[in-house]
Amino acid sequence: GNQKATHSENSQGKKSQHAEEAIFYMNCRAAYLTVLKSSLENIKSKEQLSLVLQQAGRNPSQKTINKYWTSQTSSLNFDDFCAILKKEKPATKNELLEAFGKIDTDKAGYISHDELHKVLTTRGDKMTWEEVASITKQADFNCNGKLDYNKFCELYLSTSEQCCKAARDRLETDPRLRQQHFGNQAENVPEGITLPVSKPSPRVCRKTDHKLAKGDSRAPSRPSSAQSSKASTSTTVTVGASSSRNTKLIIEPDTMKEWQCAQSKGCFYLEENGEIISHKYRLHLPQRSAVCVTIRPFSIPQAEGKSCHCLSVDTALFILKENETQENLQLVSFTELQNKEMFGWRGELGSGLYWLLPFTTGCRLRKGKTQITGEAKLAWRDEDGELALTKEFRAALLDIFETIDLDGNGLLSLEEYNFFELRTSGEKCDQEAWAVCKENFEMKKNELTRQGFLDLNLMEANDRDGDPWDLWVTLLSLGYNKALEMTEACPFVIDICAERCKPRIKAISLEAGGSQLSRAVCRSVVNKAEAKVLDGSENIFIYTCRSGSRITSVIENKSENKVIIHVNNEQSKNCLNNRGLTVFAVEVAPKSMMVSQHVMALNEQEEWIYSCVHSLV
Repeated sequence: GNQKATHSENSQGKKSQHAEEAIFYMNCRAAYLTVLKSSLENIKSKEQLSLVLQQAGRNPSQKTINKYWTSQTSSLNFDDFCAILKKEKPATKNELLEAFGKIDTDKAGYISHDELHKVLTTRGDKMTWEEVASITKQADFNCNGKLDYNKFCELYLSTSEQCCKAARDRLETDPRLRQQHFGNQAENVPEGITLPVSKPSPRVCRKTDHKLAKGDSRAPSRPSSAQSSKASTSTTVTVGASSSRNTKLIIEPDTMKEWQCAQSKGCFYLEENGEIISHKYRLHLPQRSAVCVTIRPFSIPQAEGKSCHCLSVDTALFILKENETQENLQLVSFTELQNKEMFGWRGELGSGLYWLLPFTTGCRLRKGKTQITGEAKLAWRDEDGELALTKEFRAALLDIFETIDLDGNGLLSLEEYNFFELRTSGEKCDQEAWAVCKENFEMKKNELTRQGFLDLNLMEANDRDGDPWDLWVTLLSLGYNKALEMTEACPFVIDICAERCKPRIKAISLEAGGSQLSRAVCRSVVNKAEAKVLDGSENIFIYTCRSGSRITSVIENKSENKVIIHVNNEQSKNCLNNRGLTVFAVEVAPKSMMVSQHVMALNEQEEWIYSCVHSLV
């Protein structure tokens, strides 16, 4: 009986401790997101640190700020902020009264304004006379030239709590902040997948806007770093150095000489909120055939000295079949075989229509932290005062041309150009406008040439009398930074070869993968991996699958209730994941599954260890 009672007390104690921890981290997130746009955005100054601490109900002194922001500090992340809050407890009423009591030697409960001015302007973090005057003018706790510090403490503490509560309320009611509160929303599991609808994908901002907001957000949140004691399971996978790139595609070039092929280029673009969009394709096979499908990033010819990260970005292609009603898509397969940076699949496909959905995990295509000093020059005036594009900008435009020339014929069709327009302006060019382009810029076979594309951008610079605003809007929306480096986009090329017929591939839209891609990714993992029951919970399953150079884990919730899963990667080594967090949490809806995380090697030349603990909150 005593043992049962002790066990019950321990269980209740752990639940209470965990509840307190959950409240603490909610308050942390609420305060952080009041000042910063995302839990992935870093604190970049002492002033920001002071402000975010105040939002969490602290009143840090300059000495406290200097303790955490030294001469070596350039930024602090959310985890650092949580650690600071654990150390810097909010002042209690007794502590405040004790501090005032040292000044009020008569213990009268009042301090004269003259004494208050003297103390606050000469000791500790010295305040100005104006700042002290703003306190003494408050009628709520001042009368007859004296400060009632008991009332002052009460108002101070209630105001602090109101500030914290307002931040929490905002976190709960703002949909954008809810997305920062937890990981990506779980995908429901219907029998089929909704057919994607082609729609414009507005870029970062329209060319008429004169405000470029460079956020740094991604979907995940940052909850507790402590593991839950309620239910958990751990998974460890060790991958040898470079072994992820040693798998050879089972494709013999000699056997495919007579096969018919089709090719299309495309691009992954990183949005301001961290979402990744890309071209989507429809594949038509006239008859049943053996097929080989590959996708790989391609490196555009960057200007000398410019880095290109594209070849390190992982790519994949999911093949989905349209049915007769075109209402659902069913996962057929995906490119899991790897040969260096190329991923491929080979098999038999029946005749009909298929959707090809490109995919990248986001482990390597993500917001950069490097600050760019200065800005590349885009245009200049010659001796006659005529505007011309700089050599560097022309090189970048030719690289862009290579990326948006989807069929690789060296010309831009109206369809190809409209993908460019949708990305950069959110609008499309109609036949009438295209005819005007034809009159003013070089074309061949009703398609825009490279020179015509350069001249079109020169005209845009002239329209603004050399003001590069619109040109920068175009470049930033296409993944370039102010040094003219493509850092937030990754071009790729898809090749389809069929043994018995001529395959046809066509880009249909430029948009986020959406639920159909999320479901396809989940299904590809669940179909291959062994289900691991979360210890202590019979309805929560973890699937972990290694495919080529990446590891993906999926959480399936078969219960009737929403669950919150803590994910802890603190024991992993030489790894990076798509969430950018070592510890985070995801909310999984009832009867659904979702990707927990994608993980890759930080340095592929060294061994990497994936060690993850999933815990039920």
